Amino acid sequence: MHRIDPVVEFYSQHLPGAELKQSILLAECPFCKQQGKTGQLVVFVNPESYFFGYYRCLQRCTPGGFPLHFARQSRLNLSLAPGFDPDRDYTASKVNYPIKNLNNEVLGFMAKLTADLISRFVAMGISKAVLEEMQIGFNGRYLVYPYLQEDGNCHAARCVHPERAEDVFWHGNEDFAGPQFRIFNLQEIMRCENGSLIIVEGEDNLLTLRQLGLPGIALASAADFVHVEAERLAWLKTIFVCVNKNPESESAARDFAGRLGYKVRMIRWPDSAPKHYSLTQLATEQGNEFQKAVFTLIREAKSFSPFSSPEREFLHFEEQLNMEGGEGHAAMRSGFAKLDQALGGMHGINIMGGLPKAGKSCFFIQVASEMARRKIPVIYYDFENGRQKIYQRSLCRLSRLSVEQIRDGEFTTEENRRLRAGKTELQRFLPWFRVVTDRRLTPELMRSHLDFLRHETGSEHIMVVIDSLHKLPFKDLSERRSGIDAWLRQLESFRDQFNASFLVISELTRREDGQYDKEPQLGSFKGSGDIEYSADNAMVLLPQWDPFTREPAEQRRNDLWLVASREHSPGLVASYQLDYPYWGFVEK
Repeated sequence: MHRIDPVVEFYSQHLPGAELKQSILLAECPFCKQQGKTGQLVVFVNPESYFFGYYRCLQRCTPGGFPLHFARQSRLNLSLAPGFDPDRDYTASKVNYPIKNLNNEVLGFMAKLTADLISRFVAMGISKAVLEEMQIGFNGRYLVYPYLQEDGNCHAARCVHPERAEDVFWHGNEDFAGPQFRIFNLQEIMRCENGSLIIVEGEDNLLTLRQLGLPGIALASAADFVHVEAERLAWLKTIFVCVNKNPESESAARDFAGRLGYKVRMIRWPDSAPKHYSLTQLATEQGNEFQKAVFTLIREAKSFSPFSSPEREFLHFEEQLNMEGGEGHAAMRSGFAKLDQALGGMHGINIMGGLPKAGKSCFFIQVASEMARRKIPVIYYDFENGRQKIYQRSLCRLSRLSVEQIRDGEFTTEENRRLRAGKTELQRFLPWFRVVTDRRLTPELMRSHLDFLRHETGSEHIMVVIDSLHKLPFKDLSERRSGIDAWLRQLESFRDQFNASFLVISELTRREDGQYDKEPQLGSFKGSGDIEYSADNAMVLLPQWDPFTREPAEQRRNDLWLVASREHSPGLVASYQLDYPYWGFVEK
C-alpha cells in the first residue's frame, strides 16, 4: 500500500471532489465560490518539480501560493498544513504604515489603460487579465506599477514611460519609494512560504511569468538586490534569480546569491542571447513556445555553489595529468564487508590512528570514493596529499593501471580501454565527491559546505573525511590540543545537525623510547583527551610488515583494530592486503 504524500493528502482533504490528472490536482475553486463566482483551482503535485504544492485559480480570483498560504486563505488551523513549524518566529513588521494610501488612485489609473497599451503588453504575451490582477495602470503619460506593501496597500507607485524605460519617477509617499520598499508584488514572499519563488529585474519581466501562473517578485532594477534583506526570504525553500543579460545585472545577482547561499538557483541566458536580453524579449520571440522555454531555463538553473564545478575539477585534473605525461582515472572497490559488519556501517565519528606510512590516507580515499560512486555525497578535507594525488590514486584503482604506466602514456589496447573506462567513471561520480584543500578552513565554512552538498544532492546523509585531525587549521599553534578538542566539538555538532558521518585520521603518540605501541589501545592517540569522548568508533591500523626489510610490496598486510566504540565490541576487525601498485587494499 503506497503512502499518500502529505501535500497531496492536505489538498485532497480540503478540496472536495478534486481530481488527479497526471501531475495536477483539479478542483472547484473555493475562493471563487466565496465571491459568488465559478472557477477552477489547479495544484501542481509533481514531487520532482520546484513548484510542488503550488496552487492557483485559473480565473485569477486570488493570488496563488503553497500549502501554508492555502491554510491561511481558507482560515484553517495552520498546524494542518504540511511544513507548519510552531516555533517559527515571524518577525513583526517594523514599519508604521500611514492610513492614507494610493489605492483609489490605482483604480483610477487602471481605468485609463488604453487599448494601444494593452496591445503593447499582449505583444509580450501578457493578457489583460494579468494586467488587472497586478493592477497595472496609466496616468496619461506613464505606465503606473503599484508597489503594494505588507499591509496590503499601495503607498508608492513607480511610473515608467512606455517608450523610454529610462524615463521613470516615483509617485506617492516618498518614504515608500526608498530602496528597502522597492519590491514589486512583495506579498508573494509570504504566499510562497516553504516553496519556490522567482526574483526578476523589472516589472514587465514579472508580468510574463505571472501570465504563466508562476510565483515571483520583481525589483525595479538589479541595483536594488543589495537592499533585499536575507531575513525577508528566510522561509523560502528555493529562490530562482533571473536578471537581464548584462554584466552589471549579473554581478549584482551573484553578490545577492552569495549572501543567501545554497537556496538560490541562477537562471542563465544562453551564450547566443544578445546583450540586455530579457524575459519580455524571450516572450515576444517565442510566442506560444514561451512557457516551454521558461521551464527549460528553470530546470537548467544552477545552484550558487561554494565549490568549483565538477566539469572544471575534471578539466583541471586532466590538465595536470597531461603535464605529468599521462592521463587516466583511478578505480577503487571497497569490498570492506568485515569493517561494515564490525561498525554497523559508516555512522557517527570514526577516528583511525596509525603509524606513519601505514596507509591511512590510502584506506580512507578508497572508502570515500567508493561511497561517492554509490551517490553518497562525500566531502574530503585533505591537508596531507593534495587534490591531484587523491584523483590520481582513485584513477589507479579504477583503471588498474599504475602511476608509472599513466605517466609513461604507453598503453596496450586493453590498458587504453581501462583508462577510458576509469576516466568516464571518475567524471560520473565527481558531483558526489568534493575535495577541499583550503588550509583556511573554519567551522563556519565547513558548515556551509555540508549545507550546500546535502541540499544539492537531495541526500539525507553525508560523509566527511578529514586527513588529518592534527593538521586542521588552528588560530594558535601553541594551543593545538585545545584546538583539536574544539574541532571535535564542532564535528559532534555537525554530526547531529546534518546527519553527517565522519572518517578522521589521527596521529599516534610515540613512547619515551621513540617507538610506537605494538598493541593497539585508546591511549595511543596523540594530542587530544577528547577522542575517547567524541569518537563513536576509535580504530588503529597496524602494519604487519617491517619497513626496513625488502619484503615485496604486494605481500604487505595491515591489521585494523577497533579499540573503542559506543555500540560495538572492540577487537580485530580484519586484515588488509596492499593492492600493489594500484593504491588500494583488499580485505582478507
